[in-house]
Amino acid sequence: MNHFKHTYTKELRQGFSLLELLIVIVILGGLVAVVAPGLMDTAEQAKRDTVCLKMNEQKKVFDTFKLDNGVYPDTEEGFEALISNPDQEKYPNYRNTPYAKKIPKDAWKTPFVYIKKGEEIEIISLGADRKEGGEGNGKDILLSECNK
Repeated sequence: MNHFKHTYTKELRQGFSLLELLIVIVILGGLVAVVAPGLMDTAEQAKRDTVCLKMNEQKKVFDTFKLDNGVYPDTEEGFEALISNPDQEKYPNYRNTPYAKKIPKDAWKTPFVYIKKGEEIEIISLGADRKEGGEGNGKDILLSECNK
């Protein structure tokens, strides 16, 4: 009886075999392969949603600029017009304090693009690829598409 007890406790102390560890590693690898892409897509979608929120905030700042000055800044003046008055004669009602402290950036640390289209404006993020155009997560994000 003592011999059986001694052998049993000795086997408990030896731990897992190499085969058992390999099986666990393969199972965990399979789980990661299945779950990780979904998590990555969710993270990218969260970034895109955050960009839309930031662009809506910037639109409100440009709307305030327009209320004070009667027009949106020209495309060439862009976000810089929110930091300092680009033309005293053109914008005589420009506030004493800037509308913004710095040029805003999207979730990928790229500055937004501003375009004035007649009486409307468009704010654009170049997306994850930081280039114009793109597909999937690299596709440009337009303020006008965020609000649909």
